[in-house]
Amino acid sequence: MDSLNQEACTASNIADNHPDELSHYPVIHHQPIHWGEMDAFNHLNNVVYYRYAESARIGYLQALGMFDGSMVTVLAQSSCQYLRPVTYPDTLLLGVRCQRLGRTSIVMEYSYYSTAQQAVVATAEAVVVRLDSSAKDKLPWTTEERERLLALEAKASHTPEF
Repeated sequence: MDSLNQEACTASNIADNHPDELSHYPVIHHQPIHWGEMDAFNHLNNVVYYRYAESARIGYLQALGMFDGSMVTVLAQSSCQYLRPVTYPDTLLLGVRCQRLGRTSIVMEYSYYSTAQQAVVATAEAVVVRLDSSAKDKLPWTTEERERLLALEAKASHTPEF
């Protein structure tokens, strides 16, 4: 990572306050943009947004204590809406939260905030399904897991749909 991008990432990590646009997201993932992630038009490649969402999703599950290797999940659906082009150098702040908590699934919602543009540049959604250890059958979230998720969301004054 070059020094300009590293400085942007460090400054973003030091700040306790996040932009108002991310105030209702309990987990904020800091993601510096790398030069090699640009496409032929010098914009962040569209596939990279999905990698960033994956990293943010893992951070969210870690915040819940649910990413310890014992849980099996599968990405069932994902989409991304590109609102503004992103270019190097920049650091994105990805807000991630539970939009809807199902019996065996969770709909994750993402908001990509550009620190260079001071604006939301993309939004995304993903459906994650929980499976048993054989990865063949759906497995319901436990009462304890639901309670942890709701407590995390409440810290950001957000309540998922059911």
